[in-house]
Formats: sequence, structure tokens, C-alpha cells
Amino acid sequence: MKESPPRFARLRLLWSFIAPHRGVLVIGCVLAVLSAAAGLATPMIAKWVLDAVGARASLVTPVATLLVLSVFAALVRCLEWILLGTVGERVVLDARKSLVRRYFRATVPSLQRRPVGELVTRVTSDTVLLHEATSSSLIGLVNGTVMLVGTLVMMAALDVALFAATIAAVAVVGVLFLALMPGVAAERQRAQQRLGLVGGALEGALHAIRTVKSSRAEQRQSERIIADAEASTGHALRAVRREAIAAGFTWTGVEVAIIVILAFGAWRVGHGALALSSLIAFLLYAFALIEPVTGLGQHVMELQSGIAAAGRIREMEQLEIETDSDATGIARPIGSGTGAALELCGVTAGYVGREAPVLRDIDLVVPSRGHIAIVGPSGSGKTTLLSLILRFLEPRQGALLLHGRPYSEYGHAGVRARLAYVEQDTPVVPGTIRENLLYSCPEASEQDLLAVVRATRLEEVIAAQEHGLDTPLSSSSVSSGQRQRIAVARALLGAPDVLLLDEATAHADGLTEAAIHECIRERAQVSTVITVAHRLSTVVDADHIVVLQDGRIRAQGSHAELVDTDELYGELVSALRIEEQAGMH
Repeated sequence: MKESPPRFARLRLLWSFIAPHRGVLVIGCVLAVLSAAAGLATPMIAKWVLDAVGARASLVTPVATLLVLSVFAALVRCLEWILLGTVGERVVLDARKSLVRRYFRATVPSLQRRPVGELVTRVTSDTVLLHEATSSSLIGLVNGTVMLVGTLVMMAALDVALFAATIAAVAVVGVLFLALMPGVAAERQRAQQRLGLVGGALEGALHAIRTVKSSRAEQRQSERIIADAEASTGHALRAVRREAIAAGFTWTGVEVAIIVILAFGAWRVGHGALALSSLIAFLLYAFALIEPVTGLGQHVMELQSGIAAAGRIREMEQLEIETDSDATGIARPIGSGTGAALELCGVTAGYVGREAPVLRDIDLVVPSRGHIAIVGPSGSGKTTLLSLILRFLEPRQGALLLHGRPYSEYGHAGVRARLAYVEQDTPVVPGTIRENLLYSCPEASEQDLLAVVRATRLEEVIAAQEHGLDTPLSSSSVSSGQRQRIAVARALLGAPDVLLLDEATAHADGLTEAAIHECIRERAQVSTVITVAHRLSTVVDADHIVVLQDGRIRAQGSHAELVDTDELYGELVSALRIEEQAGMH
């Protein structure tokens, strides 16, 4: 089979969004045809009125017919726009739902390869462009085409000679319009792509606003973002100029055609070859051509923008997803409760786009109870190790086992149902303090909730809030230490088999550090706690310490053993001791 041209492939792409609503769309098309038919009948009824005046016949019937037709056309157009608006909004909602669900099912590395602002732009502005293309522009094309063809047919029925002159004018306008349209579509697509870059850069800069301001980089950062905004505007302006030229040619062509029709028609009326009522009806059809000809141009441009937006939305389907992950209704897998909680067997892992692995040949057995500390220089692979355990990252080689069973038997959510994770930056989830605490375990009881609040010493913090646990939470309403304790409380609420903390006390105040260490000690008595450690107190308290260097396990053992046997560990401990002493002064 011969391959379809790219433009048909793009139309099929747009149709994929419309197809679920094709039933309503067909009804809308039928209404559009009826509306167009009513419009086409109006000049002929006007001719009927004029002929009745000339023949001194009754005007009741033609005028009544005209009134009925006007009311009918108004009702049809109203219903048509209701249906079209509904289709457009439903298409946008479906696209947004699909994108949001895919984002949250996507793997962490595939999401991190794209700026967050760009991902947000796909859900917001691109879907708005899709709305125009799948509702008003699509039906407008149908309506305009019916009006254009119907008008030309009625013109031919009235007078063939005038019809030939009209066809010549429309053909010239059409050729010029089609020559300009591809450039408009290309410029619109480039403008939207640049706009996506603006969103990504702006989101990143606002996220790091403290760094931007402390570095006195407001002007430089603004100019970088503005440069992309100006480039987007440049492409949009070039599209506007092309659209203006196309519209100018269209209007001029139609107006010239009307002038030619008027002059030629008047000449034919003067020579008795054409009735005056027929000329007036023909001129009404000529004026009616303006709307479909110019409207078709506008609808084609909207359709091109919508097709480009559809392509950008479908690009998100390239995001790799966790196919076996489902956040709802996951039963916790059954573990033995004894022996090893986790095992990493010959694991090598890295990131897409980076050929060299970050971790190499990792063999590690994590018991079902106790506190494991992961230490090592910056870039040694500590956070990557946690990403593997949480299944944010898949190993290139080797296997991970949870309670003696391979990760593949659990699925992503099955693994995470037994784990809890506290990030280094401890982001706040939008919502109240209660919603933040219950985020990982929404079914927890009030007693369990109050227990973790007491364990993390949050009672006074919550009591100081206006609405207690139901106070809306933002990153500015609590300190970084309080935010860390909220994150630890959230992780503890689900009583995980393995609690993972990524430098949870790296920037903590004394109260927060004491609270977190107490939680670690209590949790390590009944389950496993794995911490990436940047504090000496965290290292010393650990039952077992793993030393990473250059993506490999260099050494492991207790604090006393490693101080005596491993030079790098001794240097790390000395550095941590110096840092803590400096922090005390």
C-alpha cells in the first residue's frame, strides 16, 4: 500500500482525539448542513419577494417563509454551537486526563528528562489549541465548505455567465491562500515550541528563586527567559503577517469579484439577458461568499495549530511508563518477616543518555531489622542506590529481591507498598497538614496519626497553627526542620518494612535531628532503616555501614571496624566531625 502523505498522517493524529466523540460530531455536522441550507435559501426567497412585488402578487407567503426560515436557522445554530462546545470541552478534558495519568504513571527518569514547565504547557495551552481545532474550526470547515459549494451551485442555477466569472475569481484567491498556509502552520508550531521552553525555564527559575536572588542573577535569568519569549513572539508575528496577507488577498479577491459581477450583471440586465431580481439574488450569494471564503481560511489556520498541538500532546506517549504500577487497591505483598528484607545481586545501573554506569556490581544484603547507613563521597552513587531500591530506576544487570522474591513479581506499586521514603528536599504536598501526613496511608486511624505526630515531636508545631491538623500547608508556613519532621511522620504512618531516608538530617536543626534519630532507633528495632548519611551522629548510631566509592561498594561493617580498616571511611568521619564542630561555633 502506498504510504499516506504526511498531511494525512497529521489529520489522522487529530482525528484520534475526536474519534471517541464522533457520534455527537456527526450530529453537529448535520446541523451545520441544515444551517448552511437555510442560509442558501435566503437569497432565493428574496428573489421570490422581488418577483411577487413585480407581479403585484401577495407577499404573505414569501415573507412568512422567510421568517420561519430565520427562526429555524437560529435554533439550529444555537443547538449546533452547544454540541460543538460540548465536543470541544470533552476532547480537552480527555486529553488532559490522559496526560495527567501518563505523567504520574511515567518512570522518574523519563519525566526528569523534560522540564516541568514544558510538561505543564502540554496540559494547559496545547489542549486549548486542540479545543479550537476539534470543535469550531472542524465544524466551521464543514459548514464553510457546504456554504461555498452550495452558493456556487445556486449561482450556476441563476446565471452561468456570472457564475463563470465568480469561479475565476475564487480560483485565484484559493491558489494564493493555499500557497501561504503552510508557512503559517510552520511558524505557529515553532512559536508554540518556544513557548514550551519559556514555561520550562520559568518554572525552574521560580523553583530556585532564592538562589537566583542571592546570586543577584534576576536580570540575567529574566533575559534568558525573555529571549525565548521574544523568539516565540517572532515566529507568531511572522505567522500573523502571513495570515494578514492571506486575509487581504481573500477580501480583495472577493470584493473584486463582486464588482465584476455587479458590472457584468448590470450589463446583462440592461440587455434583457437577466432579470433584475436574479441579479440581486446573485449579488446576495456573492456577498455570502465572503463569509465561507474568509472563514475557511481562519478555520484552516486554527486546524493547523490544533494539529501541531495534537502532535506535541502525542509526543508525551513516548514517556516510558510503569506498566505494572497502579496507585489504588494494591495489597501489600506477603513477606516472611525474618531473614533479608532486601537483596541486591550483582546490580549495575545507570541513566539514559549516560553510557557509563553509576553503580557497578553491587552485592548487598539488607536484614529485616536494623539501621543501615550509606556513606561515600559526592557522586559515589548513594542516591542512585535508593532510586534502585524504590524502583525509580531499573538495573541494567543483576536483580533486586524483596523478602526473597524478585521485584518483577511485585510490580512497582507492590514494591513501594512495603517501603517508605523521605526525600532530601522534603517537598510539601499541596493540601493541609493532615492531608500531608495521610498522603502515603490515607486509611490510617486518628490514633495512628497522633502517635506519629508525638513520635516526631510535632505537637507544638500543629498546636501553633490556626486550624491545627487542618491548616493549609505551604513551603513558607513551616520551617525546613518542621517540614522534614512532617515527611518522616508521613513515612512512619504506614509502618513500612523498609524506611529510606535520603540525607534527612543534612540540614536539620538540633530538635529535628534529635526527633529523627529517635524515630530511626525505634523503627530499626522492628524493621529496616536505610539512611544516606551526612551527619556523624547518623553514622555512629548505625548497626551496619556501607561505604560507596565510584559506584562500587568499597567496604562495609560497623563504625569501629571501618575506622580501623578503611582509610576512605576514616577520612569521611574526620570530615563529618570537622563539619559538625564548625557548625557548633
